Amino acid sequence: MNLEYSSHARDALIEREIDPDWVARTIENPVRTEADKEDPELRHFLARIHENGNRVLRVIVNDTVTPPRVVSMFFDRRLTTKL
Repeated sequence: MNLEYSSHARDALIEREIDPDWVARTIENPVRTEADKEDPELRHFLARIHENGNRVLRVIVNDTVTPPRVVSMFFDRRLTTKL
C-alpha cells in the first residue's frame, strides 16, 4: 500500500515502536473505522496487533488525498477490551 507519512507520524513510528507493516495492515483490514470528530478529512482505522500483545492500534489518516497521508498512530488503551 502506498502511504505518505506526516512528520509527526514518522516520529511516532520510532518513538512508539510501531512497525509500518502494522500501520498498512490496520488501514487495509480494519476491525472498525471512525470519522474524526473535529476534522472531516480524517478517518480513524482500528485493528488488533497480535504481535504486540493483542493491543488496539489506532491509525489516523487523511484519506481525501492521494496517496493517503498517515497523520498519527498510537495504541489505544481505552479499547483493549471493547474491540
